[in-house]
Amino acid sequence: MELDPLTLGALVALATILVLFSGISVAMGLIVVSVGFIWVFDWNGWFSVTLLPEILFGKLNNFALLSIPMFILMGAAVASSRAGSDLYEALERWLTRVPGGLVVSNLGACAIFSALSGSSPATCAAIGKMGIPEMRKRGYPDTVASGSIAAGGTLGILIPPSVTMIVYGIATETSIGRLFLAGALPGLMLVGLFMAWSIYDTWRKGGGEVLTPTVYTWAEKLSALPRVVPFIAIILGVLFALYGGVATPSETAAVGALLVIVVAVVVYRMWQVKALWTVLRDCTKESVMILLIIGASGLFSYMLSSLFITQSIAEWITQLDVNRWVLMFAINIFLLIAGFFLPPVAVILMAAPILLPIVAAAGFDPYWFAVVLTINMEIGLISPPVGLNLYVINGIAPDIKLQTILKGSLPYVGCMVVAILLLCVFPGIATWLPDLVMGPAIK
Repeated sequence: MELDPLTLGALVALATILVLFSGISVAMGLIVVSVGFIWVFDWNGWFSVTLLPEILFGKLNNFALLSIPMFILMGAAVASSRAGSDLYEALERWLTRVPGGLVVSNLGACAIFSALSGSSPATCAAIGKMGIPEMRKRGYPDTVASGSIAAGGTLGILIPPSVTMIVYGIATETSIGRLFLAGALPGLMLVGLFMAWSIYDTWRKGGGEVLTPTVYTWAEKLSALPRVVPFIAIILGVLFALYGGVATPSETAAVGALLVIVVAVVVYRMWQVKALWTVLRDCTKESVMILLIIGASGLFSYMLSSLFITQSIAEWITQLDVNRWVLMFAINIFLLIAGFFLPPVAVILMAAPILLPIVAAAGFDPYWFAVVLTINMEIGLISPPVGLNLYVINGIAPDIKLQTILKGSLPYVGCMVVAILLLCVFPGIATWLPDLVMGPAIK
């Protein structure tokens, strides 16, 4: 069946949207679309379909993929312990006298916990269970209490070590270590923007600290650190091993996961078989889901390439006589819309291999683009219609309406847009640290 590749690409896009909206899993949806279009439109027909199992498993035959379940195991161990509440309590003791300090401490706890867990929902649940009731008790508006936690939970996909960055690196064959470094300063910048807005919003609305903040002694402040410092030390150790050339990302992730489990067992007494089984079960479920999506995306990419759709789209875009920033604006709009409906991993695996050659041809740095893409995915996590974090917060505090949570999270979407604009004006925010530590990237 003969069709123009661009027309065929439009049909693939439409079919993919319809299949994924049917409620089928992302991995199975990509497999169905890939098999269907190869069978109908590939001139090799059934013979090409028989190659798909080999392509799927070949996509998973990558040593770097071992780092994904290891980092997820690291996060599952943290999420199953009291680490979230301890982080919250420690930061609350140290920042209680800062204006809007409770919101700031919640965002700080979200940043550290999400870096450890790499899971946005887990961060919202762990920090939100403690932080939201306490902020409401202190007189903070529901919009501030719920919106700050929903936004803070998104930070884990940007701040290293990030599973999302690992997936991007595998999909685009770029350096995972350099991607981690590229996300570090933008991640801290985003935390700063969130905190600045939260302090201003609290002051503007006159909310917060209706109750007199508890005054903690130095002994009480210091006593909160022993449970928190080991986890922070593990993060720093993982990053040092990775960037110091001590180990590969997969080896570093394995050691990090082992250390987190040891700390969880020693500090939180998680030696019961039931507790460890819960950690392994949660890790396995999430790892299998991500790896299936990665394998299915390999089929999807093969289908696009074999039908000459990828090549035709790239050629069509390069022939457009438009300013490169207009092109980047259009790409951002596409990513934003895709992030509203699909999880970050799915968007990256489907879109990054197609977009990266176009972005590189337009003169943009691929590691800078990874950060911009990831921030777009963060926006999707707190935006309807999917907005996973919004529903997690609603589950924690069901008496807070979903509309109120959305209203509270929208200013943080604005902070993310500001972050993207700052990255466009000052790309060095993303590229300076990787170039400093690892040398300039080979273009």
